Amino acid sequence: MVCYNFVGGGSGIGRATCQVLAREGASIIAADRNIKTAEDTVSQLLDKKENEHCSVHIDVSESKSVKEVLQEVLRKYNRPPTIIVNCAGITKDNFLLKMSEQDFEDVVNVNLKGTFLVTQTFAKAIIEKGLNQASIINISSIAARNGNIGQSNYSASKAGVELLTKTAAKELAQFGIRCNVVIPGFINTPIVNTIPPELKNRFIANISCKRMGEPQEVAEVITFLASEKSSYINSASIEVCGGLLSL
Repeated sequence: MVCYNFVGGGSGIGRATCQVLAREGASIIAADRNIKTAEDTVSQLLDKKENEHCSVHIDVSESKSVKEVLQEVLRKYNRPPTIIVNCAGITKDNFLLKMSEQDFEDVVNVNLKGTFLVTQTFAKAIIEKGLNQASIINISSIAARNGNIGQSNYSASKAGVELLTKTAAKELAQFGIRCNVVIPGFINTPIVNTIPPELKNRFIANISCKRMGEPQEVAEVITFLASEKSSYINSASIEVCGGLLSL
């Protein structure tokens, strides 16, 4: 794996994915809206290949920011990354009847529009450079399957990510670009840690494995989809949820 671009690499599943891919020899570009957390991610990579790894600021909801990151990557590596992982995501939870239009738009703009902009921008660059093997892995959520109380915006945005990925897989396969989606369940991340303990325990009771997943467990699946070991996997949706029975 020559070059890797990670969007949302500052924490949680994003940081774990950077670490696992670096372990496998990838050059890491940790992109995050919070540049400090992205820098921290790069500083924690075990191999410390400072000239090969870097961190960049990105606002995935703005096409100008996404295009600027692409240009920065091209200046540093002289080629676009052949592995793209879209993990940037936010939540602004509320009941449907109380949710503001702004909170709905903000979540959709980051989670769904952001995935679209990054996928489109970097896929174009890959095609223009004539690279014939690339992998795009987008991150959805188990909440996209059945919805979740208080998360109409988040559930809808993540459902959109799954269908966006499947459509992209059909359109981009002719250029050697595979697109797959990973669907995490209840994972031990900063977002999950904001949930009250009693609600967290209720969720865990509905998981067959009777525990939360760890970010590295999701990262290992992402790394598999990024590698040649998954060369015939395209348009797949892979749940990493410990056998979640219901939300």
